Amino acid sequence: MRFMAVPALLVTCLALAGCASASGPDELVAGVATQEKTGSVDLPTAPVPSVGVGKTARIGTPQAPQQQTLPQQQDITWNGAMPAPQAFVRETTVGMPLPAERPVAMLVPDQPALETVPRRGRLQIYSRQFRDAKPINFGRVSPRSYPVHGVDVSRWQGDIDWAKLRTQGANFAYIKATDGGDHLDPMFRTNWRRAKEAGIRRGAYHFFYWCRTAGEQADWFIRNVPRDPDALPPVIDVEWNGESSCKAKLSRARVLEKMQVFMDKLERYYGQRPIIYTAPDFYEDNLSGELLNYPFWLRAVAQHPSKVYPGRRWLFWQYSGSGLSHGVAGKIDLNVFHGSEEQWHNWASPRTTIAQN
Repeated sequence: MRFMAVPALLVTCLALAGCASASGPDELVAGVATQEKTGSVDLPTAPVPSVGVGKTARIGTPQAPQQQTLPQQQDITWNGAMPAPQAFVRETTVGMPLPAERPVAMLVPDQPALETVPRRGRLQIYSRQFRDAKPINFGRVSPRSYPVHGVDVSRWQGDIDWAKLRTQGANFAYIKATDGGDHLDPMFRTNWRRAKEAGIRRGAYHFFYWCRTAGEQADWFIRNVPRDPDALPPVIDVEWNGESSCKAKLSRARVLEKMQVFMDKLERYYGQRPIIYTAPDFYEDNLSGELLNYPFWLRAVAQHPSKVYPGRRWLFWQYSGSGLSHGVAGKIDLNVFHGSEEQWHNWASPRTTIAQN
């Protein structure tokens, strides 16, 4: 019985070998594609062929045989440092220190990347004819002590007779342009054009909104305010506004950071260092001792700025929010320039600034 079992065992082994050859190892390596389609995200049994950026892999295209290896984890992170969005780029602009002997009106920012070409003409200075619905005794140094007066306006002044307003003492005007990142004063374009036609030096101001990014707000201002060589430097209006839907009160460091981003972007675009307008409570919280290389426009309607903002040099003083004048219905804000007529002409002379990009 033992001798006869050997041939039988041999026959069995040969039969098994014949079955295995129907789907042998060579065919398994070749890999027959399955016809099953699925929406699952299971990892493939072989590495996925890479597709170049901007190219499309054609579905169903036969792929060359590949050695079966463990799938590699695709790296979808950015290779290298992630570039910051351009709207939030912060570049520190170094300005000329404030002069020790002269008013801040004489501050000329150091802008080596700009070429300045002086232009013609000096406009007549009109003396102050304004009245005040709520007159204040400012003491020895009153607004009348300064020769160059002006106004700031918005939609609330309605339809202005700019030629008449100029003869009343509006030698300059700051016109509200934008606030936040999506609001344009509906009278801005009209006031901007008519003030220039009346021969008034004018600039635009932006009311800063603490619940929007600084980059968005700078872009919105740039989008709406022309880059006019006759214009005065742009103004950033920073204050706490209880009537705003944005009730946020940021830290001093965060306030200064947002302001710097906004001002740097405007300075690069307009070629002029922005002016900072502010009020006493906001100044005390955030700006005392800060931004010494920037010109300030200070609101002080009951006392001289030297008493409200001790030690701060200033360029403009807003001394009344209840001014009255021919050429405008209702009340209007009144301001003075910190300097003589000659200093005003030197500072406000129209110039062409050519950005060296």
